[in-house]
Amino acid sequence: MHFQWYPGHMTKAKRMMQENIKLIDLIIELVDARVPLSSRNPDIDELGKNKARLIILNKSDLAEERWNEAWTEYFKKKGFHVVKVNSRKGGGVKSVQSVIQEACKAKIERDRKRGILNRPVRAMVVGIPNVGKSTFINSLAGKAAAKTGNKPGVTKGKQWIRLNKQVELLDTPGILWPKFEDQTVGLRLALIGSIKDEVLQTEELAAELIRFLAANYPGVLENKYTITAAQDPYVMLGRIAESRHCLVRGNELDTEKAAMLLMDDFREGKLGRLTLEYPQTEEA
Repeated sequence: MHFQWYPGHMTKAKRMMQENIKLIDLIIELVDARVPLSSRNPDIDELGKNKARLIILNKSDLAEERWNEAWTEYFKKKGFHVVKVNSRKGGGVKSVQSVIQEACKAKIERDRKRGILNRPVRAMVVGIPNVGKSTFINSLAGKAAAKTGNKPGVTKGKQWIRLNKQVELLDTPGILWPKFEDQTVGLRLALIGSIKDEVLQTEELAAELIRFLAANYPGVLENKYTITAAQDPYVMLGRIAESRHCLVRGNELDTEKAAMLLMDDFREGKLGRLTLEYPQTEEA
């Protein structure tokens, strides 16, 4: 299965970000805690050079805590400020404002020496589709400041949001990059829902998830769906279909429906806290 999704609006969004970068003091980059490296758009480092950087390890409640800690250390060693956040429930959001001030300390001090007082920090919020930017901003602002949705591509235009006298945020649409050099990255992004499901083969995707879970989290599927293990992921998919009564006419197993059910359960954290990539393997 080949992964690629780069619709025209992403080119436009990237141009908008390039045009606005000169106004920005800080880049707040949201990544998905289950795939922190794969969910980083490589273009952001080029866009954000010479800017203060903050990484938000978002959806941290869906990933294993020990790996959240390991990834936090990994990014800190690379020179980023890092905050773990569960935007839907608000966990970790309170500490973000103070970390923004900390990340922009040098800029605030420079302003002070020039006699510029109380100029707000301007931060650009960036991230791939469906990483949770709008929900994060709403959590931070305490109101529905940005449109939210669980489909990739809900935030279309440019939005400035004033958090308070100290901070202004520029919300940006979620963008991917034109070509995934490594198709494993594409697979991980498809699994977390950052590539439109309509362009994917759901059963193949579910089979890849089953393979990964069998190798790294044995027993998770068996416990969740009350089924017995099988070597073949497609056999497992059939057993999930049977267990959840996914049937088509004539009492045939509906493995397509079972695949969608499995993907939804994974994305919503119903299979437990799962991390799909690990820092030491990335550095090896």
